[in-house]
Amino acid sequence: MSIAYETALITGASSGLGEEFANQLAERVSRLVLVARRKERLEEVAVNLRAKYEVEVLVITADLSQTDERSRIAQELSAKGWQVDVVVNNAGLGDYGEFQDSDWSRNEAMLRVNVEALTHLSHLFLPPMIAQSGGAFINVSSLASTLPIPDFAVYAATKAYVSSFSEALRIELRDFGIEVLAVCPGPVKTEFGSVAARAGDGPGMPHGSEAFYVTAQQVVSESLLALEAGRARVYPGWKVTLAAAGISLLPLAAIRLIMSSRPRSQKPTP
Repeated sequence: MSIAYETALITGASSGLGEEFANQLAERVSRLVLVARRKERLEEVAVNLRAKYEVEVLVITADLSQTDERSRIAQELSAKGWQVDVVVNNAGLGDYGEFQDSDWSRNEAMLRVNVEALTHLSHLFLPPMIAQSGGAFINVSSLASTLPIPDFAVYAATKAYVSSFSEALRIELRDFGIEVLAVCPGPVKTEFGSVAARAGDGPGMPHGSEAFYVTAQQVVSESLLALEAGRARVYPGWKVTLAAAGISLLPLAAIRLIMSSRPRSQKPTP
């Protein structure tokens, strides 16, 4: 495939889907900007990319939950004279467990990274794309965005925002030659799941979802193919695609009934 972009910025690029996006985009762009909190890990990824591909790599460490940190990313790139034309909003946080047992600081961080940071970075890098009449946003959502999921209440809600925002932004930017893609994977075996889960399998699908797992490589390759095809949304993996189609046909009353039948981690006290 051929993506006619020069500079791609990837958040959460130190591992998982972010690292895989960096690997697959390194063959297709001239410059990569890798953003995450772990500087040493980012540098390792950058060294590997420079050795394997003819690509210029810039590492920026930042805490995306902080507004000034996000603004600093744009300022550093502007000072360097780099204009980003592909933004992969991949960074995200998850948590598993009932809302009543959740830690508020974790919920707040999820809202800031999954919703606020994605929206802010899109706002920061959009004006230059409009000026040059081209660019792309790849926003990593989740199959969880299609459902209100108990035990993933906040996480699923943030991903519903990502999918909805991406659809609306795509319509707004259609006449400017800017693509917007929402990537909605089911569960993927990455560090994300192990960090997020307090119990169960990890974010994206409830317990018992092993059959839906796809590799990070497949998620990214299908995402880039979808971007090239000008699609609005992609559900990587045929099983996940079928699951999303089935969910879309269910009335809300049926979804409520299905979700209410899940085993509870904590029973109400009589």
